[in-house]
Order: sequence, then structure tokens, then C-alpha cells
Amino acid sequence: MTDIIERASTPAAPETYNHGIPFGEAFRVWLRIAALSFGGPAGQIAVMHRILVDEKRWIGEHRFLHALNYCMLLPGPEAQQLAIYIGWLLHRTAGGLVAGILFVLPGFIAILGLSYIYAAFGNVTVVEGLFFGLKAAVLAVVVQAVFRIGSRALKNRLMIGIAATAFVAIFVFRVPFPLIILAAGIIGYIGGRSGSPLFRVGGGHKTGSGPTLRDEDSALGEETPVHARPNLVWSFKVSAVFLLLWLVPLALLYLYLGPNDVFTQIGVFFSKMAVVTFGGAYAVLAYVAQEAVQNFGWLKPGEMLDGLGMAETTPGPLIMVVQFVGFMGAYRDPGSLDPMTAATLAAILTTWVTFVPCFLWIFLGAPFIEQLRGNVALTGAMSAITAAVVGVILNLAVWFALHTLFAQVTTWHFGAISIEAPVLGSIVFPSLVLSIAAAVAIFRFKASVIATLLVCALAGMAWTLAAVGM
Repeated sequence: MTDIIERASTPAAPETYNHGIPFGEAFRVWLRIAALSFGGPAGQIAVMHRILVDEKRWIGEHRFLHALNYCMLLPGPEAQQLAIYIGWLLHRTAGGLVAGILFVLPGFIAILGLSYIYAAFGNVTVVEGLFFGLKAAVLAVVVQAVFRIGSRALKNRLMIGIAATAFVAIFVFRVPFPLIILAAGIIGYIGGRSGSPLFRVGGGHKTGSGPTLRDEDSALGEETPVHARPNLVWSFKVSAVFLLLWLVPLALLYLYLGPNDVFTQIGVFFSKMAVVTFGGAYAVLAYVAQEAVQNFGWLKPGEMLDGLGMAETTPGPLIMVVQFVGFMGAYRDPGSLDPMTAATLAAILTTWVTFVPCFLWIFLGAPFIEQLRGNVALTGAMSAITAAVVGVILNLAVWFALHTLFAQVTTWHFGAISIEAPVLGSIVFPSLVLSIAAAVAIFRFKASVIATLLVCALAGMAWTLAAVGM
């Protein structure tokens, strides 16, 4: 497939291309990023930034943010799409495929294994303790990621104001994420066209630590690679290939199994989700849970939170929770198949229809986005959108903290204002202690994410086993 797509683009390039980065080394780096991609999109993007920009110096700060801004506008997991985008910039279609597949693979394997345990044994004490400890650690990782991404994107008071406004809009007034992004984009576009330096990526006062890597000083440089320039023939062929990969399995399921079969329902439903998941997984999880429980009967009430716990505490995009939904749906309605076999096939199907469109969006649109890197109006719009997204990510961090540190959360209503608040008497002190310990380890002692997660998981299991024995 890669060869077909590549022949429609430019002549084959040597393995190291112009930037001198061997494909084998890039493979190992993408595998490392995949293994460290905990903490939701904020943490995953921070990991990529630290490794690709700060450590490896493969791509410059402005180019990284430009690619991120485009991915933020797309449906689906922006962190995985960012990996595809940068992998494609470095090593053409093969690089994008490797980066994107590796980003999903560890999480798929981990959630599949946890789903087997969940279906076979239910809520066993050891598994509950594992999730308990990991959730506390992930909270600290997400907070660190908010600081890291915010320090890079919020370069001046205007951007800070946009981020704060976005946070208040979504947290207090429940403004839909697409409207927030649209408003920020319009403000940024107008500001960019006006020539204001406040809307330029990298403009204003720098709040991040350390020097910013300029595009021209990175291995990739600031010029657009030959293969990354718009090519209508290539765009047509890549669109055809990925549309067929996405839609042909759905057509076959519909023709051979019928519209009411669980596999057909899973494939069609999550294909729809793949094109409307703007704003990250949280934007659609409530709808997915409602449909899975009330309409399809794939899950029992409360099981969505168990799946969310799996996705929150395993590497990969948070939207991987839909894999658990598909797994349980086919497990409970296997037809003539063995329940575990049906569940495994459904997990693969769900993952396929969720992530194949991500490759289509990037391979089709990225060449044209690269061409617009010097467009000041577009740059202004994307800078404002990035600032708004920081506010949205902060909202997710607050939501995660409320539901990790407190057993009960209530909602206060004041007219159009709706605020989630904790029931103070329901504070979960072990979670608070573990979260503080994880934050101290990460912020004060610069402990690695993997080490922090491992220690907290062990501590969570020990606490849960001790509590049961009391």
C-alpha cells in the first residue's frame, strides 16, 4: 500500500533523506513515544515535544505548533494525528504509517488484555487497586502537561486571556467545544490579518523554560520537503486508498451480516464517531455511553467509567475507550462465535474504523497546511485556537481531579451557569496522598513518568488489599 501511495508523489528518496535521520532510528523513537504516551492528549503532546523538539531537535518549535494546530481542528485524537503528521514530514508515507500505528498499538494491546480480565473475572481487588493507584499518578501527569503545553503556547497576556475565557466558557457555561474553537479562530484570523505580533506563534514574552528551537536550526529545517508539497494526483490516490480501507469492511459487514448484527452496528456507529469527535474524547464520551447502555445494550450502567479508567491509565489516545465498548458489546452478543473470539474481533473492528480515518485526514490535508505555514492570518487563527485549547485541556484536568480525589461530585446551577463542585466530605484521602506524592516526584525530583506510574500502581494495589483485609 505504501508503495502505491509513494509512486503517486515524488521519486524515491534515500533512507536518510536530506535531514540525515535514519528510518530505523525514527522507528525506535516512535516506539519510545508510544510507550510513554500516558496522561491523555496533553501528556502525549508534551512527551512528543520533549523528545522530538527539545531532545532530538528533529523539528522546530513553530513547525511543531503549526502541525499541532491543524490536528486540533480535525476529528479524532490530535496527539496520534500529530505523530502521523511529523512522521510523514520526516519519512513520507511510511514514516506517517509507522508513527501512527505505533502510537495506538501499545494501548490497544493493554486495553485488550484488561478487557479479557474484566470480562472473565469482573472487578477483582488487585485490578481495582491497580486502577486506583494509576489514576492518582495520571492526575499529576496531566497537571504537568497542562503547565508544559501552556508555557509553550501562552506567549503573552492576550493568549492567556483567550485560554482563561475558553476555560470559563466550557467549565462554567458548558459552551460546546466547536463554538469555542470557531470563536478563537475568528479572533485569531482578524488579529493575524491586522499584523499584530500578539497573534504570531512565538510572539510576545516567552514563559517556557529554555530557548525555543527555531525551525531553521532543526534537522528538518524550515523548507518544505519535496514530498510534502501539494500534489493533486497523490491526494486523489491517498484518499481513494484510505477510503477503501475504511469503508469496504463496513460494506461487507452490512451485506453479509445485515444491518442489525452487532458487528455491523459497531462498525457503523464508531465510524460515525470518527468524524464527529472534535475536541477530544470527552466531547463524545457521554453520548457514546448513553447509546452503548440505553440503545444498543453493549454496556451496563457504570461500566463506561471502568473502560475510561482503562483508557486513562494505559498508553495511547483516550478515545481507545471505545475499544472496550466494542469488546463488551460483542462479548454479550457473540452470535455463533465464542464470546471471547467475538469480543476480540469487535475490539479490532472498533479500533480500525476509529483510527483509519486519522491517516486519511493527515495524508490528504497536511501538504496544503504545510503550504500555508507563512500565511499570517492562518497563523494568527491557529495561535488563538491553540491558546483556547489550553483552556479546554485545563477543564479536563479539573474534571479529572474532581472525579479522582472525591467520591461524590455535585452540580450547582445559577441560571445559565452550571458548575461541578466536589462534596468535601467525600474526599478520598489515599488518592489525595498518592496524587501529591506523584506531583512531588514529577515536579520536584523530575522522576520519569513510567517510574511514577509504576510506583503509584503498586501503592494503589497495596492499599486496596490492605483495606479489604481490615
